[in-house]
Amino acid sequence: MTRHRLIQLVVMGVSGSGKSTVATLIAARTGCASAEGDDLHPASNIARMAAGFPLDDVMRAPWLAAIAGWLAERAAEGECAVVSCSALTRAHRDVLRGAGSDVRMVHLAGPYDLVAQRLAARRGHFMSPLLLASQYAVLEPLALDEPGITLNLEGTPQHLADEVLRTFRLPPH
Repeated sequence: MTRHRLIQLVVMGVSGSGKSTVATLIAARTGCASAEGDDLHPASNIARMAAGFPLDDVMRAPWLAAIAGWLAERAAEGECAVVSCSALTRAHRDVLRGAGSDVRMVHLAGPYDLVAQRLAARRGHFMSPLLLASQYAVLEPLALDEPGITLNLEGTPQHLADEVLRTFRLPPH
């Protein structure tokens, strides 16, 4: 198995950036295992965010550990994997990169106003649009020494997925 098939991708960004959509497209096109990071939140975290209160790093710790564990399990099985996760700070990403040397970040970055419009139109999601400002306030863009790429979220989800496949040389399955 070649190295690029073992890649573990974390599609990251603020709520409403398109993480889940892009991660799903990548997984569908590559055959990589996929997970929705929101599904790994403890119920208490979901309730807190739904009530309009941001999480702190202590509250995020079990969630990040669960995502890192999922990535590590896929790597141990020799599977490529894609997961959506806000991964807002370098410290959060360091936890996720602890899952293995093949973890790469895909940061979907873009303007606050566009993301706010997306959140206002979104229905049925627990994340309160009121929390967007708090996410942008703590967001740390990928540093030059962090393995990964930053893409403009204004592109179509299909275009963003294409860019990820090209950048990481992931063949379609």
